[in-house]
Amino acid sequence: MATLVSIDANVIVALVDARDTWHAKATALRDALILNGAHLVYFDCALAEAISVIARRAEEQNRSDQFVHLLDGLLATVSEQSITWTSILAQRLFRQVLDVCRTHQGRLNYNDALMALSCRELGIRRIASFDTDFDALESPRRIASPVCVADLLEQSPDE
Repeated sequence: MATLVSIDANVIVALVDARDTWHAKATALRDALILNGAHLVYFDCALAEAISVIARRAEEQNRSDQFVHLLDGLLATVSEQSITWTSILAQRLFRQVLDVCRTHQGRLNYNDALMALSCRELGIRRIASFDTDFDALESPRRIASPVCVADLLEQSPDE
């Protein structure tokens, strides 16, 4: 069975926006994950965050005319059929999400905490992210570099 890897919003944004600082690294990370047989999981909350970041960035960088193109790129990268919906878990996990936010003093925001708890609920042990705040969690373990992909995917979930 393929290893499931959740994809964080910062990786999604970097994949979609060629002007993003992390674009090349995100592309290499995604490609390494796929090459090593990972199944990429895109949560709706990560996509919502990515769309918000893309919209805000396009406006701040005076390239609002590119927003539709970037949004189309996001939909080409992540098809609607491949979205894993966490919103159905959010109501039940709400208090736990807030507890994670509190425990980490806000370093993990609501979406990050919801993603982490959704990963646990769904048995996903890895997350592709450039956000080092995920390193404070035992699970999911963060993958940030294409160099680390093979080793992290081979490790058992408890390592």
